[in-house]
Amino acid sequence: MTRYVGSCFFTVFVLFLWRVGDIADACKCSPPHPQQAFCDAEIVIRAKVVGKKVVSNAIKYDIQQIKMFKCPNQVIHAIFTASSPAACGVTLEINKEYLFTGKLETGRMYVTLCGYNPPWEDLSAAQKNSLTHRYQSGCDCKIIHCTSLPCPISTTDVCLWTDNGQNLACIKRHGSCAWK
Repeated sequence: MTRYVGSCFFTVFVLFLWRVGDIADACKCSPPHPQQAFCDAEIVIRAKVVGKKVVSNAIKYDIQQIKMFKCPNQVIHAIFTASSPAACGVTLEINKEYLFTGKLETGRMYVTLCGYNPPWEDLSAAQKNSLTHRYQSGCDCKIIHCTSLPCPISTTDVCLWTDNGQNLACIKRHGSCAWK
């Protein structure tokens, strides 16, 4: 009987570890280039987080919208995210300003870890300027993250990003895309 209990315990333990591994690996994505995040987002705003509340399977962050960069003309008062990082939920600090890129669903703004939601103070002057002047004009281009050279490109509407182009924008001129 002791051997049977030990065997059952071992089996349950292995299943538990397997399940924990699945949960820990649930949210995987490469960080996007700021311009690609801007172009892929339905809404882009600068806002200050002023409150936090758990609602259903999500976290609701109350915000004070400071500036709208991209969206239908609408004021956002709250941002929603999944309740845990394993489910791609974003953890934010109260009284801190962020740039948020997200989606709109039934009038609510949603953000995830796979989006681009840095603290506002972490953005360079060039990135802040590009939010109003350059990123929108480069949405005809696709930015591909290149992690090891060489990286082949097959079309003229692509810019290769090798981690040191954070402050540049990919802009289409004369029929092809290039970093500017």
